Amino acid sequence: MNNKNAWLTGNADMEAVESFSRRYRIFLDEGKTERECVTKSIQLAEEKGFVNLQTIIGNSKSLKPGDRVYYNHMGKALLLFIIGNDLMEKGMNILGAHIDSPRIDIKQNPVYEDNGLCYLDTHYYGGIKKYQWLSIPLALHGIVVLKNGEKINIVIGEKEDDPVFCITDLLPHLAREQMEKAASKLIEGESLNLLIGSRPEETEEKEAVRNAILKILMNQYGMDDDDFLSSELEIVPAGLAKDMGIDRSMILAYGHDDRSCAFPSLMAMLCFEGIPKYTLCCVLTDKEEIGSVGATGMGSRFFENVTAEVMNAAGQYSELSLRRALANSRMLSSDVSAAFDPNFSSAFEPKNSAHLGHGICFNKYTGSRGKSGSNDANAEFIAEIRQIMGEADVTFQMSELGKVDQGGGGTIAYLCAKYGMNVIDCGIPVLSMHAPWEVISKIDLWEGFRCYQAFLEKAHPLF
Repeated sequence: MNNKNAWLTGNADMEAVESFSRRYRIFLDEGKTERECVTKSIQLAEEKGFVNLQTIIGNSKSLKPGDRVYYNHMGKALLLFIIGNDLMEKGMNILGAHIDSPRIDIKQNPVYEDNGLCYLDTHYYGGIKKYQWLSIPLALHGIVVLKNGEKINIVIGEKEDDPVFCITDLLPHLAREQMEKAASKLIEGESLNLLIGSRPEETEEKEAVRNAILKILMNQYGMDDDDFLSSELEIVPAGLAKDMGIDRSMILAYGHDDRSCAFPSLMAMLCFEGIPKYTLCCVLTDKEEIGSVGATGMGSRFFENVTAEVMNAAGQYSELSLRRALANSRMLSSDVSAAFDPNFSSAFEPKNSAHLGHGICFNKYTGSRGKSGSNDANAEFIAEIRQIMGEADVTFQMSELGKVDQGGGGTIAYLCAKYGMNVIDCGIPVLSMHAPWEVISKIDLWEGFRCYQAFLEKAHPLF
């Protein structure tokens, strides 16, 4: 196909594109972790009239068409529903995205001193090129739950007068052996140690720097060494999302994967007006970068459990009705795709690659090699999607993730398809995916929002 450049279609409202991009940058800056994304998303949802489902659970027949509810799952995943006129067993229109991103996590026994320098020991999360995280400003985000149960929120490195942190690299003068290694071995995972201090206490005791750091943590946060055991602290790039390019056509930021899909999915849901024919659902899930595992990942049953609660509160629940609701639904698995990069063209097959600025991207399949781990959407569903996008005049493209046998990747699509629903991957093309700083096009972000709006309004679940 000769895909159009979305900037040249004549459909882009430049003022709307810029306004949406500004709101997105704020979302990124205030949501660098999955917990922060949930908090920000709930704030935005409540402003649009969404009510906490947990205040309704147990009150059968309390939900009616047009009602808007959300469910906060362990502070790390979020579901939103708008109740439709038709019974939920006829199916839902679902947008699903993940709000975790590749990063570096702090271990549970992390603080140590070595030759007068104090470090935090780490374990990286998701697929990263470890060498990219060296010698850049890093921030610390997360929570610590103290022995008494008090939860402390920690963000260090984002305010103008905050200190930042870094993982040091070896100077080129001494790096001859290092530079001969494969890129995957330039630095080992156990060497990704975060430098956090160097000033000792005025004492003759051992580990005087470590002791000084622990005193600062106690004074500022009321935590001691043992409290790291019940903590979730994440290392992320420090700094704000920025317009990129002399023409300001792009955005450089941490976390485009997958918040560039989560944000427009959320906004499409929040901007929906009136009462839909079919119930609408938006799922913002956790743990996708490590296989959608755990209680807050899409591999758990929290999605179907909460759907059952919604059906019960609407007076529609039975086990069979729940199964029908899931099987009859339509879903866009909103996850990013690899944008064609001319600097690394040998990794791509240009005809079947996503291109920056050419609109929202659909992936019939992901996976690796022989489509292993893929969802592989059926042709009938893709035909329906094409019709919806055509009627809404959305600029879109079809792609796959690089050359056959080059590598590959996965999304949450196959986990939702297990219910028997029609699912296709649909997301924003990204340059430098999984790097500390990634790149997207503003126009692709805007077309993504328009795509998700059209899908919620026009998709017709099977029944």
